[in-house]
Amino acid sequence: MEMDPISLKDLAESIKQHGILQPLIATKIVKESPHGQDVEYQLIAGHRRYEASKMIGLSHVPVIIRDITEQQKLELALVENLQRSDLNAIERAKAFKELQEEFNLTHEEIAEKVGKSREAVTNTLRLLNLPKAIQSAVESGRISEGHGRAILGTKNIAAQMALMDEVVEKNLSVRQAEERTREVYVHDHNRRLVYDPELKRLSRKIELYFGRKAHIKKSGLGGKVWIDYRDKDDLMELIKKLTGEG
Repeated sequence: MEMDPISLKDLAESIKQHGILQPLIATKIVKESPHGQDVEYQLIAGHRRYEASKMIGLSHVPVIIRDITEQQKLELALVENLQRSDLNAIERAKAFKELQEEFNLTHEEIAEKVGKSREAVTNTLRLLNLPKAIQSAVESGRISEGHGRAILGTKNIAAQMALMDEVVEKNLSVRQAEERTREVYVHDHNRRLVYDPELKRLSRKIELYFGRKAHIKKSGLGGKVWIDYRDKDDLMELIKKLTGEG
């Protein structure tokens, strides 16, 4: 199992101060040998605690011995892996999916095993609906899990890719990414969300000219343009600009 040396050192310091709060889990393996039976113990859960304990020179650690099936071993190992602090959101999502598919666990059951809410498990799993390129961006840390969830606000793949590029280029916060998801998509005549960079460019041009939020909605060959205003005075100023009186 690959372990992050920094988080392992932090865990070792914690164990040094507070001890091991949760026992390790092992299973007994009996093997036939020419001399009879050999008994070995296989560590199932607690690998990081074991390694951290060795770092600070502990010779004894609390262990619970369990008789478990091969399937339970795999499940325990997977849940143990999910406790790692250095896992990114995509790695967690893939592990949740494996628990779901290999062991037929519901989101509620996964949440109970890993100590998270059902909503957190569901939202993390949704990240696997993103295009592979965006998943890679979350995995590498180019964008955050929150950005990934914001991008899921549209199902249009081209729009998702465009939004990811904008998040990276402009260093958008998650809130800004959520706003952009709502802003940069317009409904076509089939009411499917479509990213239209030309309409966005034009609406931005209107915004710069009038100093107010502007929106363009396409409908067939025509469409609508509307401009936000704050109050009655702001509306009167806007009318003056539109009529050339300002």
